[in-house]
Amino acid sequence: MVSITVICVVVQHDICVGLKHTPPSPHTVPVVSKRDYYEVLGVDRKASENDIKSAFRSLARKYHPDKNPNDKSAEAKFKEVQEAYAILSDSDEKAKYDRFGHNRPGGSPFGPGGFQGVDINIDDLFGGGFESIFSSIFGGRGSRRNERGSDLLYRHRIPFNEAFEGSEAEIIIEVMSTCESCDGIGSKDPNAIISCGTCEGHGRLRRMQRVGPFTQQVVSDCPACGGNGKTITNPCEDCGGEGRLNKEKKVRFSIPPGIESGTRLRMSGYGEASKDLRGPSGHLYIEISHDEHPWFERDGQDLLMALPVNYVDLVLGAEIEIPHVDGKPLIVKIPKGSMPGETVSIRGRGFPRNKRSGRGDVTVVLRLKPTGKLSRSAKKTLEGLKLELDDGLSAEDSALKEAERRRK
Repeated sequence: MVSITVICVVVQHDICVGLKHTPPSPHTVPVVSKRDYYEVLGVDRKASENDIKSAFRSLARKYHPDKNPNDKSAEAKFKEVQEAYAILSDSDEKAKYDRFGHNRPGGSPFGPGGFQGVDINIDDLFGGGFESIFSSIFGGRGSRRNERGSDLLYRHRIPFNEAFEGSEAEIIIEVMSTCESCDGIGSKDPNAIISCGTCEGHGRLRRMQRVGPFTQQVVSDCPACGGNGKTITNPCEDCGGEGRLNKEKKVRFSIPPGIESGTRLRMSGYGEASKDLRGPSGHLYIEISHDEHPWFERDGQDLLMALPVNYVDLVLGAEIEIPHVDGKPLIVKIPKGSMPGETVSIRGRGFPRNKRSGRGDVTVVLRLKPTGKLSRSAKKTLEGLKLELDDGLSAEDSALKEAERRRK
């Protein structure tokens, strides 16, 4: 009876209802239902450390509870991915796992409570640098990065012809710049700057937060020092200890020929000075817009215009000269027998192309010029012309003939 009980425990536990339970032998190997850690991360057993890190980061992003709220399946996979990475990223634990699998001697490497999750800075996971996430996971004491100063946006409007030709421009802006009195340190006396006692000079505070079964590490700027990691006992009189103050700055820049409204020019290092002396200044973005032209409209690098033409010029054809933005006359050649609404294209007389050579085109839409009040002689001339041009077709026949012409 005892032997039958042992077989039931190991092979098919669910048929042993009502039988006396016999504790398994110390030499009996327990059945483990966990997935292989390499399978969990989707990597080969010969995967490098960087491959394992990359796979973990990708899966941690995919299944993180903040991206999958109230999703128990994603929560379970997130914990599974964490556990797999905790083992495979540790060379000693990885070696034991490669040899024994989940049935390593000495029981679980996570202690009697089992795996409880690892510390992850969610800002780093979804938007931070590659190295910072792993320093958070392994308990590294990260410090505030050398942050770049804030970017600035300045809107600059120019005449239509400057957008066509390009130009040199100069603006004056107010920008937070490094204080010259204290060289940006916030105090004229370097000895008056001490490490912040709240964050111990790191500039950031870390606190642990439980998210379901996981432990999440939340990192924020220290409120005592504003994230600088320093306390100034004798602040600079000019900047008040900020290390920066508003200054007027003159900026010269080039506007390329053919620029479109809405284009932003980036001036690297012309933005606000960094709060951290080690950080670079931000960028200045200059958004260009231009005035409208009296008769031209832009379509990218092409120009469009409507040209009113009298009936005689439409019938007989004509060449009409109009001023153009490039300083050379624009000759519009109207073919004989043109109709109102038809277009005339003039190649290579549009706006310069920014990223390649050449220019866009000019498209002229022909409109019938209103005649206004006619003299008696003009009316008589037109009536005679009407009789001469009349082809004898009814309105219906004329419509059919025009439709056939357009379909060809």
